[in-house]
Amino acid sequence: MAIEAVVFDLDDTLISERDYTLSGFRAVGEWLGATLPADRFYETAAALYDSGDKGQIFNRTLDALGIPWDDRLISCCICCFREHRPDIRLLPDAEWVLSRLTSRVKLGLITDGYLETQERKVQVLGLRERMQGVILTDLFGRDCWKPSPVPYEAVSRLLQTEHDCCLYVGDNPSKDFVTAKRLGWTTVHIDRGDGVYSGRTYTALEEAHYRITSLLELKDIPVLGPLFRMEGLYA
Repeated sequence: MAIEAVVFDLDDTLISERDYTLSGFRAVGEWLGATLPADRFYETAAALYDSGDKGQIFNRTLDALGIPWDDRLISCCICCFREHRPDIRLLPDAEWVLSRLTSRVKLGLITDGYLETQERKVQVLGLRERMQGVILTDLFGRDCWKPSPVPYEAVSRLLQTEHDCCLYVGDNPSKDFVTAKRLGWTTVHIDRGDGVYSGRTYTALEEAHYRITSLLELKDIPVLGPLFRMEGLYA
């Protein structure tokens, strides 16, 4: 069957999860700085994040700055992080792909994560204006996050496209592709080399039909190539 709909994951597929996280650290630092001596919160949190140990970053950052904390303060930091208006943009290859897919293909999104957090990302990026089907899985409840079939079925209905005419692009084989393949979707694993799920080993059941390192490579996949506008293709 010909591909009629291309559906994307969001974090580390269309945007950099690191960019979003740093945006959140900046927002938390500004909020804390209004009442506490936390002028180096952003730099300290970013360094801890980049060290690879991402657990309890707010606690550890405040400890490093010598700022006393309790559970209430940590909860407030988490709320500020989740609810901030993110300073993010589409990755260059994502912008390239979305702007060059022809009107012959429908575009969709399936993204896990806390509802208010993912909603703010979608709003900032203007994705509802560019896609016909946007599914924030938390709207259905945590049990309906991927690999639940619920979001795949929901976006298929929104796009009015049969499962075997859908293609999904994501970065996390442990949850993105198992259900999509079972439903008959074509699947593409984007592994940028620096994402949260890069460098891991996955089973044949988990892996996608195709594996790429840049969304630019989507045009080289036989079932997708004809869907790209050819004029100015390499601009």
